[in-house]
Amino acid sequence: MSFVHIRPDWQLPEKLVTLESAYIKRRQFLKNLAGFGLGLTATSCAGRSLSSEGMEELSRTFGEPIRDFVTNPAFADAGRPVTDQLFASRYNNFYEFGLTKNIWSNAQKLPTDPWTLEVSGLVKNPKTYDLDDLYQKFPLEERIYRFRCVEAWAMVVPWLGFPMNKVLEDVEPTSEAKYVRFESFYDERITEGPAISFSDLPWPYHEGLRIDEMANDLAFFAVGIYGRTMPKQHGAPIRMVVPWKYGFKGAKSIVKIEFLAEQPATYWNTISPNEYKFEANVEPDVSHPRWSQKRERMVGEGVALDWETRETLIYNGFGEYVAGLYA
Repeated sequence: MSFVHIRPDWQLPEKLVTLESAYIKRRQFLKNLAGFGLGLTATSCAGRSLSSEGMEELSRTFGEPIRDFVTNPAFADAGRPVTDQLFASRYNNFYEFGLTKNIWSNAQKLPTDPWTLEVSGLVKNPKTYDLDDLYQKFPLEERIYRFRCVEAWAMVVPWLGFPMNKVLEDVEPTSEAKYVRFESFYDERITEGPAISFSDLPWPYHEGLRIDEMANDLAFFAVGIYGRTMPKQHGAPIRMVVPWKYGFKGAKSIVKIEFLAEQPATYWNTISPNEYKFEANVEPDVSHPRWSQKRERMVGEGVALDWETRETLIYNGFGEYVAGLYA
């Protein structure tokens, strides 16, 4: 199947993505060195060492290749290279599996097959999608987005998925629908989470958007990353990606979507409303109560404090496309 795709100018260039072949060669190189007894280790983005065996284990979490998706033949100078997959796959927030960033191994307990995604509420056509639907019902495309965490670190990520507005077209919200609630997978036997007061937190993880935010062309459901199916630590098999908002707005491992007339409660806003707003747009002049948002640290090799820093962009650089939502 062939595709013709005109690259929107918010999409970062495909040439910045590290090729899969480079990862395979790198992993084979490390394996060979380990065989010579050199005791080689790799430094993670959190500054810890990862053995060659650990790297091989991590590589098995990368997912299966996705072949049928829209490719981008055009290029643009975004000024930010795509984050190395090794670092992106080891630096994750997924509180259902723990408080540390290094939860990628814990997250492998997440059961993803079979999977269903229920869409209900104020819609004309309630739906329940299965895994085949997620990969086949809506044409897949790659979008390379800047990703900004409220903790002031950032990545550049090549997501694979489809615009959220495709789901809107499929389920047809009624005129009464003003908000959308997204709920993540939760099973207390599996998602053990942080040991401290875990049972007192408002599980399952839940997020929300205004319906006009969901309808914006940038709002995305990702089912893959780096050309592969979504790894569990990134929120397999489907997660939200709203790149002009802080990362916590991107609920992972979604099982339910509900259209509502009133604004829903959301996880972090419920826990600490003065720190985590419902809107949660990236705004450099709006500080977090405990730190400034004027600059961000780009995830990379070495200790986090040594990462390259950049100025934070209003709406994470997507203001031309979303500023009108907040006029």
